[in-house]
Amino acid sequence: MRRFLRDNGLSLTFGLLFLGALIGQAVAGHADYNNQQIADGAAEVTFWSYVVSASFAVDVAENWQSEYLQFFLFIFATVWLVQRGSPESKPPKRIGRESDEDQQVGAHATEDSPRWARAGGWRTAVFSQSLGLIMAGLFVLSWLAQSVAGVAAYNAEQIAQLSDPVSWPEYLGTADFWNRSLQNWQSEFLAIGSMAVFSVYLRQRGSPESKPVGAAHVVTDESG
Repeated sequence: MRRFLRDNGLSLTFGLLFLGALIGQAVAGHADYNNQQIADGAAEVTFWSYVVSASFAVDVAENWQSEYLQFFLFIFATVWLVQRGSPESKPPKRIGRESDEDQQVGAHATEDSPRWARAGGWRTAVFSQSLGLIMAGLFVLSWLAQSVAGVAAYNAEQIAQLSDPVSWPEYLGTADFWNRSLQNWQSEFLAIGSMAVFSVYLRQRGSPESKPVGAAHVVTDESG
């Protein structure tokens, strides 16, 4: 058990942090929602009614989709784009998809390589893009979930204000939908760019997200 906890400490820690933050968001969101209900002269709702509501779902989904968008874009962008001196980037000489030998696929795979890396053909082609594709798929699914929950929450407000509800395609063109999306996207793009640049000149001893403390600023694709 001790070895399992050590070997999976990163995923387990962030899994617990995720659950704690999600529960905290539900508690705080429920209180805020009921405060708004009281201000509007409406009845308060129970905690569980709030957790299964469109209002809570859209708040959660809009953050999920922006995070998966960040990873999807970063994974694919770093194939072709570099930031000299950043451990988040590969060196300029390796721009592009790289050779089969560099990627250890097909005839260049080792006995420890994943089976689909050794298989060749469509299986190796799919496996070679699998990380980016799963992030893209999760982004699309979470953005779809945001839009479905968002239109339900939006229409609830429309009805409360004695306005006409809108259809799902109509909601996709509303300022509410794009405001929810873009306010998260801009923060993710800023975070990615900041990390790529700061990691050129700053260090965090012992972190694989940082270069070694004594590494030159121009050293690229090296972790400490």
